[in-house]
Amino acid sequence: MGRWEPDARGRMRAAAIELYLERGFDETTVADIAERAGVTERTFFRHFADKREVLFVGSEQLQEAVVAAIIASPPSLSPLETAATAMEAAAALLQDNRDYARMRAAAIASTPNLLERELLKMSTLSAAAAEALRTRGVGEPTATLAAETGVTIFHVSFQRWIGDDSSGDFRQEIRDTYAQIRALTG
Repeated sequence: MGRWEPDARGRMRAAAIELYLERGFDETTVADIAERAGVTERTFFRHFADKREVLFVGSEQLQEAVVAAIIASPPSLSPLETAATAMEAAAALLQDNRDYARMRAAAIASTPNLLERELLKMSTLSAAAAEALRTRGVGEPTATLAAETGVTIFHVSFQRWIGDDSSGDFRQEIRDTYAQIRALTG
C-alpha cells in the first residue's frame, strides 16, 4: 500500500494493534508499524507523538463528549444521574468499534506502561467530569464522588461490553451498571 492511499491514520492504528498483539508492544517499533501500514516513519509522527499514543488517540474526544453531556444535562438530574448519562454519551462514540476496542484492551492489558497510561486517561476523565459538575453548581465532595462513580460505571460497563456475554450495546451496559449501583446504594 503506498503512502498516497487514503486513511493513513486508520491503517497505522490497525497495523499497530495487529503488531502489538502479534509481537507485543515492547517488541514493535514505529518502523514496523509504518512499514505494515504502507507509510513512512515521518508520516507516522505527523499523526502520533509515539507508538503508545496510537492506542489513546481518541481520549480527548471522549473527555469532550463527557463534559459536554454533563453541561447539557437537565438540571432535574442528580449529580450521579448526570455522570451516568454523560458516560452513555461517551459510550456512543465507541459503539461501532467493538472489535477494535477488544483488541485495544488486549494490547493494553499485556503491557504495564500501557495500563498506566489507561489509568491516567481514566483519572483525567474523572477530573474533567468533576470540574464540569462543579461548573453546574455541584459542591464537593459530591462532584468528585459522582464523577469517580461515573468513570467506574464506564469502566465496568466497558469490560462487560467487550466480553463475550454482552448484548453488544455499550449504552445499555452503562444503563445496567448504573442500575446495579443504585441497587447497591439502596
